[in-house]
Order: sequence, then structure tokens, then C-alpha cells
Amino acid sequence: MQDEQDLERIPDAVKTKKRRPAFTRVLASLVGWGLIFGIAVAAVLVWGWIKFTAEGPLAEAKTIVLLDGASRTQIASSLERENIISDSRVLNGAAILWDLRGKTLKSGEYEFQPGATMANVLDIISAGRVVAHKLTIPEGWTSQMALARINSNEVLTGEPVPTTDVPEGAIVADTAVFRRGISRAKLVKDMMAAQEKIVNEIWSRRTPDSPIKSKDEFVTLASIVEKETGIAEERPRVAAVFLNRLKQGMRLQSDPTIIYGMVGGQGKLERPLLREDIDKVTPYNTYQIDGLPPGPIAIPGRAALEAVAAPMATDDLYFVADGTGGHAFAKTLEEHNANVAKWRSQQSAGRSVPGAAIASAGEAETQVGAQNTVVQPELPTLPATAPAVASASPTTGAEDAAIAEATQTQQAAQPVPAPAGEKPDAQVAALPKPVSPPRPVAKKPKPEVAEATTPAAGASQVAVEFVPGTVVVVDGRKIPVPLIKQKKKL
Repeated sequence: MQDEQDLERIPDAVKTKKRRPAFTRVLASLVGWGLIFGIAVAAVLVWGWIKFTAEGPLAEAKTIVLLDGASRTQIASSLERENIISDSRVLNGAAILWDLRGKTLKSGEYEFQPGATMANVLDIISAGRVVAHKLTIPEGWTSQMALARINSNEVLTGEPVPTTDVPEGAIVADTAVFRRGISRAKLVKDMMAAQEKIVNEIWSRRTPDSPIKSKDEFVTLASIVEKETGIAEERPRVAAVFLNRLKQGMRLQSDPTIIYGMVGGQGKLERPLLREDIDKVTPYNTYQIDGLPPGPIAIPGRAALEAVAAPMATDDLYFVADGTGGHAFAKTLEEHNANVAKWRSQQSAGRSVPGAAIASAGEAETQVGAQNTVVQPELPTLPATAPAVASASPTTGAEDAAIAEATQTQQAAQPVPAPAGEKPDAQVAALPKPVSPPRPVAKKPKPEVAEATTPAAGASQVAVEFVPGTVVVVDGRKIPVPLIKQKKKL
């Protein structure tokens, strides 16, 4: 027993925990921290996406200009400063992702709508959807008028383009769309290239029997057609009239050419045409020169160019305003005179169209832009002196009308005198004066008519001898003095 008590009890072995390798511990730590970071990043992304797609602070539409060469940070800061976006950091971060996708931010002028999200803003800037500015050059304007509009535009940059750099009719009549910052010279160059392309295209489709032999003549005649009528349906017929006159060697006699010869590229005459204007010799006065003027008188539109290239098949040689805004066309001078008479009757009745011109030389009245002028008939050459007019018998109604017409023609053909104190134009004075057409000659002599008037009160009474065979007018009545037959002597 004693031995057993003397035996010493051996304690139980302590169980020790086996430690993981250091690599495993580091990896686990990284995973843990990465998970925490990932959760944080995800939270930031969710927050950023909410901000990125949320409605922006802009209360009303705003336009700003992003300067060329600006960085992403500068663009984002300027947008936040203009209260277009709420947080430049979100837009800048999104712009980095846009760069990774190959979409860079572009400078220019942009317009943003109220409440635009940052997603909308970034899409607009990366796509380069800048504000489009428009500038319209109407058909029938001159190049000088077009350049005045271009040079005064405040969106364009660069020096004004001088009128000497742009020939008449060389700019396209159209609406140009451009972005802010483009130079005036660049816009003019583009518009001239567009007009040249249109002219070349239509010129290649012209009728083979046309008397127009060059593109310069083609544009010149198209500019006259453009100024003559504002009705698109009439242009092919107006072009046919001018082409027919050129084929027959007749003068064009177009009022807009007179105006251009007087005012040039200004394009507008502030008064009606006068007889002295028609008689004045200028290189553009188609009443005084043969064929076409030396160049265009305006910018022709596509429709006018098409009309000259493919005119209407007609033998018309004349046209005059019809009182409704259009024109009445005629193949012969007789038909034309009838149309003129009808137009005059409408004017007398007060139904005329403002700006419409009459067909009598010296009475033509034209306003630029009204485009209702008329091709005047060519008057035959009269002898230097008019034949003597024989005494006429009492005229019939037809003869009275003929005399009235001849008198009206004579009055219309007389040049308008120069204002008092001014010297007459030397060119006008040098032109031959028109000669009055002869009155119709009657078969029987016309008896003399003595005008008997009632003497004024207090005037002395004078005896009047009434010769047999005369006619006495008393208070507007014609009283013939009878012939006294003498009796034969037995």
C-alpha cells in the first residue's frame, strides 16, 4: 500500500492548438479588408449612381460655352459653378469611365434643359451636340446684302469678308447651320462651294438648244428670272420668254436690270422707276443693250436655275402683271397690248397689285422684291419728222379712240424733265427723242368750229360775224350756221 502511495501521479498532457501558416493568415486578412473596401466602394458607387441619374438643380434652360482645351476637371467645375450639376466629383468620375469607353468631352456651346441629370449632361457633351445657329440668305438678295448679314452676325468669328472677295450671285440662297466659333471666311467659303455645286449640277442638265453658252450667262439669266417673279410656277415660263427673245435678237427689257445698274449690290431703289431711268445707258440696262448684262443682278435660287435649264415649251415673247400677283403672257404684240389694257383698267378700278409694273415705257414702276415687272414691247423706229396732219372731218368713235391712244403713247414716251436746279443727264440728253405717231387721216375736211362764249358782266359787247358753214358752240351745244342758197336770176 505504501508503495502505491509513493507512486507519483503523472499529470495529463496539455492539448496545444496548431497555428496556421503565415501566408494563410495574411491572405485571410486581405480578403477581409478587401471585403470591407468592396462594400465601401459599392456604397459609393450606389450613392454616385443615384446622384448621377437624379434630377439636376437647373431651374431654367441655360446655355454655356465650354472652352477649347479645357480638362475634365475644369469642365465639371464650370458645370457645377453654373448650377447645372450638383456635384463635380460625380461628373468627373463618370467622365473617367467615359474616357475608358472612348468618349471624350468636347468643347463648344451647349444648352441644358431644366432638371437635366448628370447622365444627360455628360451624354450631350461627349456626343458634341452643340447649339446650332442658323443664318438665312433669301433668294433674290445680292451678294453685298448677304455679306452684310454674315459680317454682322455676332456668333461668327474673324474679320468681315469684303464684298470684292465674293462675285455677284456666288453665294447659295439657303439657310446655313453652324456652331459658335466658326469664322466668317469659312462660312462664306462653304456657301460659295454649295452654290457652285448646285450650278454645276443643273448646268449639266440644260436643254441642248439653249442660246446660253456659258455657266456665267446661265447664272446671269437665272438671276433676272429670280427678280422678275416670286411665283415658282411662273419661273419656267418667264425664263422661256427671255430665252425666246435672245433667240430672236430682241432686247430683254427687264426692269430689275435697270435698278441693278443704278444701285448695284445695294439691291433696292427707294423710288419708282422713271422714264429717264429707262433711257439712261448703263451696262445693265437691258432696254439699251443687246443680250445679257455683264453679270448676275442677284443670287438665283435653285428654282430659277432649274427654270433656265429647262424652260417651258412656249412661243411667248411678252408678259405683264395681271393684277393678281402673277403675269399675263402673250406671243404677239397685239395680245400683249390687250393684256396691258386690261391691267390698266384694273389699276384705274383700284385693284392693282402693289409693285406691279405697267407695260408703257416711261410709266414703269418697280419695287425690288415685288418681282412684278414686265417685258416691254419694242417700239418700231419712226421717221425723224412726223408727216403733216391734214384737217380732219368729224371723227367717228373708232377714230376718236385711235387719236386718244396716239396721244397717250406720245405722253408716255416723253422723258421726265429733271428737277429744278439740276442739270439734265448728258447720257439722257444725247438719246434721240421719241416722235409722236401720226394721227389717222380722214377723207373729208372738218368744218371750223367757232367758240361763242358769254361775255363777262360789264364787258363790252363785240359783234361776231357768223360765216355760213361754221359751227357755233353755245353753252356746250354745237349749232351749225346754215348755208344760204342763192336763187338763180331769171
